[in-house]
Amino acid sequence: MVRSVLMFAALLVPSVCGRPLLSPLPMKDGCYLVSPEVNVLRVEGEAVILSFPMFERVLEVHNIAPPTAKYLVTRGNGTQGGAYHGEGRVQQRDHQLWFLPAQAADSGEYICTYRNETYCVTGSIGLRVYESSSADVEKLSYPIPVSVGEHLRLSCPSLSDFNSTDRPIEWHKDSGLTPPQSGRVQGSFQQDRGRLLIPAVRRSHAGVYTCRLRALIDDQQYKVSRTVVLNVEGVDPVTTVDPVTTTTIDPVTTSEPDLSETSDSGLTSSSFITVHTPRIQPPVILSPRNRTIFESLHGSALELSCTVLTECQTAEHTVVTWLVNNQSVESSYLDGRALQGGRRVTGASEGCHIELRLVVVTMTDEDMNTELRCVAQNRAGRQEVVIRLQLEDSTSTWLVVAAVTASCFLAVVSVFLYVLFKPKGRKKTDYFLTRQNSSF
Repeated sequence: MVRSVLMFAALLVPSVCGRPLLSPLPMKDGCYLVSPEVNVLRVEGEAVILSFPMFERVLEVHNIAPPTAKYLVTRGNGTQGGAYHGEGRVQQRDHQLWFLPAQAADSGEYICTYRNETYCVTGSIGLRVYESSSADVEKLSYPIPVSVGEHLRLSCPSLSDFNSTDRPIEWHKDSGLTPPQSGRVQGSFQQDRGRLLIPAVRRSHAGVYTCRLRALIDDQQYKVSRTVVLNVEGVDPVTTVDPVTTTTIDPVTTSEPDLSETSDSGLTSSSFITVHTPRIQPPVILSPRNRTIFESLHGSALELSCTVLTECQTAEHTVVTWLVNNQSVESSYLDGRALQGGRRVTGASEGCHIELRLVVVTMTDEDMNTELRCVAQNRAGRQEVVIRLQLEDSTSTWLVVAAVTASCFLAVVSVFLYVLFKPKGRKKTDYFLTRQNSSF
């Protein structure tokens, strides 16, 4: 009985504390498995750096990575190639894997493994390198939803691992070859210190933007680029012009009369053709629910997923993205500490589901009351949900832990005292049957 109570207390304390030990993680081949990282999509011929932030965070939280720790990055299950070293086109540098440059043949899954005498932990990340001629802009891009009239100041996303050369980051629109001059208008946008600037967004600003830079690695320059798709919602302000009488015909619902047809009475008749266009339904966000508050401990990781329901024929053209305080993740203060990606489309009975992950690697005090928005939009409309981040009160958590521990301790003491001072029962009297006869 006492042993059972003590085991219950030992199992209950870690779960109440909210910091799961390694035991809840799934295992495979004797190693604990960390949730997969957000997949990386890149173009061949450019420098690519693979990092494992979620994997490293697990090691840091559980304090199982001493200075002598050995990290091994392999491709697939480790049978497709040996360990990478600090030389050659593909190099392992600390906990990262560098491709200088990447090739289409590098596409695949990569495993980062930490192993010592006590623990074995593995994490994975998927890399897809497209050939330049077959690059899919929709998959490679970072979708940025904005509204008409909004002031946009956008940084080139996911460049924190690169040291740029003296040449600034260049922005191009719709595969243009001539970059805008710094601080001056080029076509419909500006750039200043490597940032894309649009003082007042208009419908004409929608399109594909590419930022390019030359990264300096080991005294050698490598190309690095990112693609951003700007989706503009709203109507431009009406411009007043001189009134002109015009006639507008809607080709979708009506057509011009055919004067060549006449009735038997000699009168000209008109024929109209009605074209029925299937109505596209706007996307519906299934999760998370609006106004939900997500709590997490200081220093812990948080993973969110936005699930959107849409018609399957419009799934490819439905944009789903996360915003941080009404800014893109790459332009917000969470840049470098939060990753979004892993878009996945699956079929369902009522349509298609689109899922997009958002991973906050480390929660800090700065994240208190941060507003996150999941935005989904297509040609038929737009929907968004708003959630907030909060830090879990560690003081109250430890009070609960202390209360549970004290309760378990008192239970153990009570059982011990009961067993020790258990009152002895009265001695039973022995009874026996005697034979009775008439003479007694």
